[in-house]
Amino acid sequence: MEERDISQEETKPSPAENIVQLGQTNVPQLSSDSTIHCLTIVGQIEGHIQLPPQNKTTKYEHIIPQIVAIEQNPNIEGLLVVLNTVGGDVEAGLAIAEMLASMSKPTVSIVLGGGHSIGVPIAVSCDYSFIAETATMTIHPIRLTGLVIGVPQTFEYLDKMQERVVNFVVKHSNISEEKFKELMFSKGNLTRDIGTNVVGTDAVKYGLIDEVGGLSQAMYKLRELIDHSNQKGAMLQ
Repeated sequence: MEERDISQEETKPSPAENIVQLGQTNVPQLSSDSTIHCLTIVGQIEGHIQLPPQNKTTKYEHIIPQIVAIEQNPNIEGLLVVLNTVGGDVEAGLAIAEMLASMSKPTVSIVLGGGHSIGVPIAVSCDYSFIAETATMTIHPIRLTGLVIGVPQTFEYLDKMQERVVNFVVKHSNISEEKFKELMFSKGNLTRDIGTNVVGTDAVKYGLIDEVGGLSQAMYKLRELIDHSNQKGAMLQ
């Protein structure tokens, strides 16, 4: 009998599955020889507590192994991080941001729609950051949910956690600590909260994001960083 390789047929989604999942029959894929990987941070960043099933979430236990795999894969030369997130768990968001910041490969982030709350450190953690002209970033103080014990230690813990976020953003962007805290504690800008909703051009003006741009600009910059990294590697050899 004639043998045939069915491994690709088994893993390839059927047209019916594509319609159910993505609403179309023919879905474009990254070519096998592509050296760029795309990582999406969407919805709410889920931490130690599982969110309701109707919430669109990004689970940190899924993202962190992906980042490790990208760092180890010799076929991947650069990483594009696409953000459209409302924020979420502070420690999970910071963990993702620290992983991205410590990568040896070139990384570029692009904020589309929104990169709110703990999405801000993730956006600035990459080597270069873009934001769409209509995208926004909400900067506000950290909040606690659940049981809160009314003792001074609770406030101290919250204050220290907030300092971790502030220090990370200041270290990985061009915004000053004074300006970032001014935006964070501003009154009257948000309807039900303290803070500031920063639109694309303002995010660049404050030094939070490097440049206003879309997908093509982000891809061009990433290829530029990859070429520079390859040249630097060749010189070291």
